[in-house]
Amino acid sequence: MAIQPPKSAAWPGVRAAITAGDPALVADAVLALDEAGCREVARELPGHIGVARKAFAERDRRRGVWSDGEEWIEPMRVAGTGVLGGAAAVATWLYRRDFTRWRRPLDSGPLLRVIAARPPEWQADLAVRLALRLRGSRAQARDDSVPLALELLRRTGAVPPDHAPLTTAWVSQPPPILEHDPLAEHLVPRLFEAEGVGRELREDNVEPPSWDSGRRTWLGALREAVAAGRFAPEPLIDGCVRRFLRGGSATDLRFFARLHEMLAPAPSKERTRDYLRLLPAAPGPVAELALRQLRGAGGLSGEEVDEAVSALLFRPEGKLVRAGLTLLDQAARDAAGDLDGLAPALASAFLCESYEVRERTVRLAVKHAGRFTPAGAEAVREAASVLPAELAARLSEAYGVVAAEPEAADDFEPAPLPPFRALAREPFPPALDDLTAAYDRVGDGITFERWLDGFVRDPSKRPRPGRGRIYERRQWCHLEEWTEALLREAANPGEEPPLPEPERAPEYARHVIVVSTSEGDVQADFGRLPAELRESIAAGLTERGVPLGNLERFKEGPPLEAEILGVSIMSSGHWRGRDKEADKPRDRLPDPRHVSPPHYAMLVRCAEVHAALKAGTLPPYLLATPTLTSGHLDPAVLVSRLEGYERAGVQALPADLGQALLRLPREVDPEVIDRAGKLTSQAGAALARRLADRPEPELRVDWSHAGGDYTHDRQQGGHSPRLHPRIRIEPTGLALVDALLSDPRPWRSEDDGRYMESWRLMLPSDREAVAMHLLPHLLNTWDRPGYFHEYVTALFSQDGPVGEAMALLIAVQLTERGMFAWPERGRGLLLGAAAAGCLPAVECGRQLGLSLRRDVTKMSHVRPALEECARQGAHRQVWEIMTGLLPVYLPGPDERPHAGHTQALTLAIDAARWGGARGPVPAVAEVAARKGSSGFVRTARALHEQLLGGQGQAATRARA
Repeated sequence: MAIQPPKSAAWPGVRAAITAGDPALVADAVLALDEAGCREVARELPGHIGVARKAFAERDRRRGVWSDGEEWIEPMRVAGTGVLGGAAAVATWLYRRDFTRWRRPLDSGPLLRVIAARPPEWQADLAVRLALRLRGSRAQARDDSVPLALELLRRTGAVPPDHAPLTTAWVSQPPPILEHDPLAEHLVPRLFEAEGVGRELREDNVEPPSWDSGRRTWLGALREAVAAGRFAPEPLIDGCVRRFLRGGSATDLRFFARLHEMLAPAPSKERTRDYLRLLPAAPGPVAELALRQLRGAGGLSGEEVDEAVSALLFRPEGKLVRAGLTLLDQAARDAAGDLDGLAPALASAFLCESYEVRERTVRLAVKHAGRFTPAGAEAVREAASVLPAELAARLSEAYGVVAAEPEAADDFEPAPLPPFRALAREPFPPALDDLTAAYDRVGDGITFERWLDGFVRDPSKRPRPGRGRIYERRQWCHLEEWTEALLREAANPGEEPPLPEPERAPEYARHVIVVSTSEGDVQADFGRLPAELRESIAAGLTERGVPLGNLERFKEGPPLEAEILGVSIMSSGHWRGRDKEADKPRDRLPDPRHVSPPHYAMLVRCAEVHAALKAGTLPPYLLATPTLTSGHLDPAVLVSRLEGYERAGVQALPADLGQALLRLPREVDPEVIDRAGKLTSQAGAALARRLADRPEPELRVDWSHAGGDYTHDRQQGGHSPRLHPRIRIEPTGLALVDALLSDPRPWRSEDDGRYMESWRLMLPSDREAVAMHLLPHLLNTWDRPGYFHEYVTALFSQDGPVGEAMALLIAVQLTERGMFAWPERGRGLLLGAAAAGCLPAVECGRQLGLSLRRDVTKMSHVRPALEECARQGAHRQVWEIMTGLLPVYLPGPDERPHAGHTQALTLAIDAARWGGARGPVPAVAEVAARKGSSGFVRTARALHEQLLGGQGQAATRARA
């Protein structure tokens, strides 16, 4: 039998102090213990962790208050630090997983007090161990591991271990006065070696921002230390250069570039070789400071000039490229004697991809042609063979005949368009026999129509399904719920109970703001967010009818010092719209604002059959059942159905009639029109009007920018373009017709997108209207159905004109990239539409241009997609697309062109050649007439000349 150690008063006293939640009381208790008492408390502490956590949670529950549940942690840490024997055990105890929390302790005094009671060697050992535990993790950013380790190193005078995260942690704290900080002597030299220092200090400046002028900065602290003589500037400059040579991103090196600039090193021949090594690949700001140092050093040899020019001319930054040419020109002016040593530098400049660089190099070579010996001139002439013909001709005047670069052969071989296989238009299958077996599988439009037709036609085929829970729901948003309800009502009339009372949402929903930053996700106080972000959040919530709730009173979270990447809002409750529309009874129908109009129309048809069943006015058959699998309804069949209604004295169901009218084809036999004119019922009159004068809706797409959904728009900064589909038509008085031929919402809601494969069957002769209803789902790739492209492809087999909506659906999907995008699907859409003869090519180009303007897509995605489509047989359509794209995408006279505009013109040159295009494009002609010789203007001139053929080219060159 194990012998239990004798009990004493040590543990009860410490336990009582822990229960009080006061770290200072715990410190007093453990400092009063003798060695035996410390051992006793050390034995009891691990088992008390769960007890303390539960006790504090129960205390908060009884008080009816909410807290973060962390008040017990610091007393436990203080207790363990005071009684555990070894420094290793204390280091492990302080940061065990049970003590993970969201914020630092408010007062570290009690903890430091019990540590200070230990021997100096023990304290130094603990300080080093805590320093070596630093990892730069998110958890350590929330706890006190960094300030505690730094404070103990300063107090004990221990030599900081050579540990990179320690150096990064040091600079993550507010800068001390370095001449008084004992850590500075060890850690300042390590700034240039420790990974993470540059990223931590990427926003640091010599002077603090104007709105926080009292804050110290690390660059300012280093400047003070250098001025006080604590650190010599030369080792710091050497450290910066070493850090530059190690490489890194512009963000990682920004602090060191600013430090180098602050130290203002004098030009040094000794560092020339290092600065030359930075020119080819260092980030732009670093390359610029290296170039300034090289210019200041002066006296570069011909070999060094060649190395510098070769490096600069192949930089992507135009500023550095121009600096390379200036350096070359300056070296030529300063050189004594011949310039043969600069021939390799000229050769490097001739190889540059930029036409402007090549042209300026030719001017420079012609300017100094007299200073080359025959051998040097021959070297220049040989190097110039890579130049285009017009530049080679200008150089030939000074150096002799230069063989121009041969034009690349065009390997384009157009293929025939892949065949388009239209969906078959077969006779519509008969009504379903077994309604019970299929009532919960009516998501497919054809099955739905067959089921509804069978239900109305044959009362004997309405057996009751198994027990369900549909009557517990106030709204039936799914077709399967309505079909079950129909079977139940038919089997047991009057079974349906009254509508349940709506659930009342709280007056204010509780919102928690989570900010995603470059350092991790944190809960944030609304008041600490930037003003423009607060306004955007409030506007977005208000627009969706969501109350602000307790946003203004949300508990303050940690400071948001890191870069904000996105914001999401989590809510603990539901809310109602401001106009109380959600509380209006609709006989089980959902709020029409919460479902797509085609989806809602299907529900409405079920609801009116349900109501007619309960009222005993169910017709013998439906009017809207299609006669073709495309969704079309033969006009002669519809006339016959209405004739039967009139003979039997049956009134048409409004939604059924409206759906029937929308399924009529665009061309109708005159004899059928005459038969319809003889109908006497109101439904017959509506049909006659529809056949005699079919109204054509006006459709267009508007763009706007609005506050995006903060949950899904992080990659677009919380603000994204929003589409506004517009459908305009004179109201018909039939609710279903007017709903399907009116503006869809520009945003998605709860059940939007259901039964999307059935939408084409509802408007088989108005595919552009169906495309309008698809548009709200286009830009939200995360929630878009996986087979969205198939729904668009199916419209190619339907009837009706195509326009902006179809063009935009094809344009955006053509250029999609990302996790859920398949480029071949987008190309297949364009090729299928072209083969089917329903590609609005010019409008597709216009929508592509608008998408480019709104950053929905990028020119780097457009070009390869269109090139591949051209190679697969759509080369003529690709040129038509470019004629629509260029007028809206090219910059106006007051706009600044960029590389994407030049790429668009280059693609247009190829497309015009592939399609054999001739005739000017006004937007291109306007750019070609501008002054200047930039690559953008020259490419426009080349396209313009190509389109003019042999006419007008001389005039265009003269203007150039």
